[in-house]
Amino acid sequence: MKAIAAFAVAATLSVSALAETPTFANAQEAIKFRQATLKELQQNFKRVADMANGRAAFDAGVAESSAARAAELIKQPWVGFGPGTEGGKADSDIWKEQDKFKAAASRAEGEVAKVAAAAKTGNLDAIKAAVGNAGASCKACHDAFRN
Repeated sequence: MKAIAAFAVAATLSVSALAETPTFANAQEAIKFRQATLKELQQNFKRVADMANGRAAFDAGVAESSAARAAELIKQPWVGFGPGTEGGKADSDIWKEQDKFKAAASRAEGEVAKVAAAAKTGNLDAIKAAVGNAGASCKACHDAFRN
């Protein structure tokens, strides 16, 4: 019984630690964090997009897990764009036009969440529609805020 209780406490602490907002010692750490997060996001999204566009065989399980991971990841990189974290491939307009940047990020989050919801259904046509809109929201943000 003590082992179960200890495991439960450890699991709770681990989940709590994951839910915390990361802190960065310097701008370079923030840049590395956001770039790594966005790269993993891109890899997961591409897996689903390739299926939707016929470049890869459709696998409902892979589509669902990849889309779910993308939906988790798209919520994470924005903390790496705080004050004093300028640099990398990010355009300086991010820090000048925070409201516009946050709105674009929020749109992208919403569209990627729709991909995850569509992938849960296993319906390729629904996934295709959601992928197109999500891709467009990502492109719009990159066009406006990426060097």
